[in-house]
Amino acid sequence: MTALWRRASLRTRLLGSVAVGTVLALGGLVLAFNLVLASRLDADANSLARAQAAAQVSALQVKGRQVRLPDAPDGRNPDSEIWVFQAGSALERPRTSTANDRAAAQLALRAPGFSDVDSTETRLYAVPVALTRPAGVVVVGVNLGAYEETRHTALVASVILAGCIGLLVLVAARWLIGRALDPVATMTRQASQWSEHDLDRRFSPGQAQDEIAQLATTLNGLLERLGASLRHEQRLSAEISHELRTPLAGVIAEAQFAQRHGVEDQTLTRILERSQELRRTLDALMAAARAEYSPRIARADAVACAQAAVAQSVGMRSELTVSVAGPPGEPVMVGVEPELVQRILAPLLENAVRHAASNVAVTVRREEDAVVFAVKDDGPGVPADERDAIFAPGPGKGEPAIAGAATRGTVMQSSGAGLGLALCRRLATTAGGEVRLEPGDAGARFTVRLPGP
Repeated sequence: MTALWRRASLRTRLLGSVAVGTVLALGGLVLAFNLVLASRLDADANSLARAQAAAQVSALQVKGRQVRLPDAPDGRNPDSEIWVFQAGSALERPRTSTANDRAAAQLALRAPGFSDVDSTETRLYAVPVALTRPAGVVVVGVNLGAYEETRHTALVASVILAGCIGLLVLVAARWLIGRALDPVATMTRQASQWSEHDLDRRFSPGQAQDEIAQLATTLNGLLERLGASLRHEQRLSAEISHELRTPLAGVIAEAQFAQRHGVEDQTLTRILERSQELRRTLDALMAAARAEYSPRIARADAVACAQAAVAQSVGMRSELTVSVAGPPGEPVMVGVEPELVQRILAPLLENAVRHAASNVAVTVRREEDAVVFAVKDDGPGVPADERDAIFAPGPGKGEPAIAGAATRGTVMQSSGAGLGLALCRRLATTAGGEVRLEPGDAGARFTVRLPGP
């Protein structure tokens, strides 16, 4: 129950608190009212019995220890019954039930006092005729039916009235809570829309100076700081991209020019390879930034993206056999930009090409609402104790785990960058997917799971 209460919305919790408080308050009022009413009706019945008994005693004629009944009718209450006893014998008894008659005779022996006959809803009251030397006893019976009916009617009416009042309170509370929380719901909806389309929008606090307006003002300040930070980061990324691309393009052009003009220098070859790797890394970082800060719905052919990534990766070792296979029939569509899919697969393919013995296989399949890419090579594989470390960024991660030339690190680890597989995982997470190294004895098998369109 506590967990359910915590998962409920603020509106529901407030309305539930009002409902519980209203039920407790109205229940207490109804209980107190009916208890007071029952006590009052009980006192009224006793007062009526005493009055009837006093009137009957005053009408009797007592001489010595003899009691004589009045000659004329006393105009008694038709709802009451009267017995007159002398020395245990009834001088007068009403036409009543056997239960009342028996109870009146028993009560006369221990007068004064009260006694209720539940079967006939009658209250009996006995009083001696003379206080000093009792000559007889008068027993008066009062019908409690009218009092019980009044009590029952009052109980039903009070419960119905309390229910109506509680319903009105709940309706009013729901309306008031809704009016109070509607601005918060509107702000929540606006913030959700702005986070996807327009981060420069701001809340309008209005003329009121209540807590909602203060919250809107505070959130506006927070959004302003976040927007400024985001703009600064985007500007810095653009500047870094521009400043890196320009000299990098020059280095690549000079290396290519030297190679085309017959300069056989291994240094130039390494410069060209590292420059191209750096360019691909920079492009991947920019693709990740665009996907993270400017998300948009996209569609791409998964098999075509895998083939494009293979075309960019097999240049290192052209003697390898690299295959791409997908399900027959209609193309498999993935809900990610083509460029981003290629950037996710590129580190895995380059890693597989670098460490494969003879072939690399890429398969594409549908799986529920996702698309799964599998990249498998026939290399030495990855030891179990290095399966987590291989995705960690940094130079030289995982190198001591596998001896000799078969050492498997991330795609850029040979040059000290250490960004390949770590960047691959980051890009996949940004796109709403995941990258895993599947367990196995022969070779390495990586799977990439990306959302469908």
